[in-house]
Amino acid sequence: MEKISKNLFRMFRDEQACSQSFMVKFEQLKKKFDEKAEVQLDSEYHQQLKSYIERIYQQTCLSEDFNDKVFSDMREAEMSNLNRLQKLKNGTSYKKDKHRSRHQNEDWG
Repeated sequence: MEKISKNLFRMFRDEQACSQSFMVKFEQLKKKFDEKAEVQLDSEYHQQLKSYIERIYQQTCLSEDFNDKVFSDMREAEMSNLNRLQKLKNGTSYKKDKHRSRHQNEDWG
């Protein structure tokens, strides 16, 4: 899923990418993803990432109305959505102890 999200972001960011090249690449990634055995993931990040990938796939590869204009119109919003997912992932990242202890001892004054 991480590989798909990184590729999606790269394709949305690439000004030279067109709807057709996007669909070809995304379908390849999705096919490889679907071939893998499904693993139950409990984290909110992974659940949201999976539903995001499914939603984008529905809106692009499975839509008859998907074209260069639709692709162009959705770029900014989808890059923001991918950034939001990345923030969710990084929200649980490691904090140095020196920063953590500073807040614990603030009421010792």
